[in-house]
Amino acid sequence: MELGLVRVEAGAVVTAALDLRPYDVVDVRGAASWWIASDLGELALGRPLDEDHVLGVGGASLTLTGLMIQRPVGRVLDLGTGCGIQALHASRHAEHVVATDVSERALELASFTAQLNGIENIEFRRGSLYEPVAGERFDHIVTNPPFVITPRAEGVPSYEYRDGGLEGDEIVRRVILGAADHLVPGGVAQLLGNWEYREGADAFDRIAGWLADARSPLQQALESEPAGLDAWMGGTASPLDVWIVEREQQDPAVYAETWIRDGGTTRGPAFDALVEAWLSDFERRGVTGVGFGYVTLRLPGRSRPPIRRFERIGTPVATAGLGGHLASCLDAAEALAPLDDRALAGLALVVAGDVTQERHYWPGNDDPTVLRLRQGGGFARVEDVDTALAAVVGACDGELSIAAIVAAVASLLQVEEEAVAESVLPRVREFVATGLLHLP
Repeated sequence: MELGLVRVEAGAVVTAALDLRPYDVVDVRGAASWWIASDLGELALGRPLDEDHVLGVGGASLTLTGLMIQRPVGRVLDLGTGCGIQALHASRHAEHVVATDVSERALELASFTAQLNGIENIEFRRGSLYEPVAGERFDHIVTNPPFVITPRAEGVPSYEYRDGGLEGDEIVRRVILGAADHLVPGGVAQLLGNWEYREGADAFDRIAGWLADARSPLQQALESEPAGLDAWMGGTASPLDVWIVEREQQDPAVYAETWIRDGGTTRGPAFDALVEAWLSDFERRGVTGVGFGYVTLRLPGRSRPPIRRFERIGTPVATAGLGGHLASCLDAAEALAPLDDRALAGLALVVAGDVTQERHYWPGNDDPTVLRLRQGGGFARVEDVDTALAAVVGACDGELSIAAIVAAVASLLQVEEEAVAESVLPRVREFVATGLLHLP
C-alpha cells in the first residue's frame, strides 16, 4: 500500500491500484524479463479512462520496439516515454538514456518501473517535446508521440498518452523537424505517426512541404530578430534524410470511432457527440483520410543532398526485429548516395539470403509468364522482374561485377548490352536500397 500498488476499499477489500505485468524481451543482447507498471484499463475501472491515464505496453509500443535500431551508442532520447517501455529497451544498447514526458504521472510510473527492474542508466525529465533537452544532441531518438488527431473542442477528452494538445498532425511535424537540432551527425530518429490527407491531396506532398520549408525551433525563436535570423539561416530546407513507410489509411469516420472506443466511451449519445466533434474538426480542415506509419530520420554525417524515400507498404509485416533491417537499409542508402551508374555497375553484389524467385507458367508452356522476387524478411517486398533482371539478380554471388553479369546476360539474350544496363541498373540500385541485394 505504501507504494500505491493496492488500495483498501470498504469492507477491508484489497484491490489493485495499478496494472503491473510481466514483460519478456529477446533482442540482439539476449533475453530479459521485466515488470511494467501502468494504470488500470477501462475494463478494470468499469468507466472511461482518466485524462492523465498512463497506458501500458500496447500494439504501437511493440511496433516501435521492433523497429528500434539496437546498435551500441552513447546517448538515446526517448521523447514521450509514457510507461517507459522504449527507454527500457534503449537502456540495453545505450550508455545513457534520457526519457521525457509532459505527464508527471507517466514519469513517476516509468521511474518506478526502472527502479523495480534494477535499470540505472535512465534519466527522467519532465517537459513538452524537445524542451527538456534544449541544446543537447543524441545518437538515437525514439518516440511514440501522442499523435492521435483530436478535436480541440469542449467536451472532447484530452488523454495525455495519445493527444499532444495541438491541431491536426502538427505534433508529428514538430517532432520531425525538431530532430535535426537534437541529433549528432549520423544520428537516427525513429517514430510512429499519423498524417492528414486534405482535400484529396497526397499526405506525402504535405510532409515534403514541411521539409522544404523547415524551420527549427531556434530559427522560429530568432524570427523576431531579423539580423540574427539572416545570420543563422543559410536556407530553410531540412537537412534530414527521411524514410516514411505508410502502413495504413483510414476514413475520417473510422478513425474517429476507433479512438473514441480506445478511450472507453461506449455506444450512446456521448459516443455520437464525440463522433460529430471529430468529423466537424476534420471537415473544417478538409481532411479526407488519415495515414499511419513509420518515420525514420537521419542527420547526414557529411555534406550531401538529403535522401528522401516515401512509400506505402500494405502487406503484412512482422515488425519484431525489423530494426536490424532498417539499419542495413540506412547503411546501403549512405553507400549508394555518391555512386553513379558506372560505379554501381563495377560492384560485385550478393543476393540477400531471404530472397526467393517465383516463376509462373501456363500449362504446357516452357516460358514463364511471371517472374517474381519475394523478400522473406524486412518489409516482405514482392518485385515483378523481367528475364534480364531475374538473370542479373540470380547471378549476384559476390564474385562477378554487375557490369560483367550484364554483359553475359546481354550475350545470352542476344540484345544490346547498353539496353540491358539501362533497364536493370535502376532496379539494381533500388534492390540494394531495400535489402534484396547486399553491397560487398
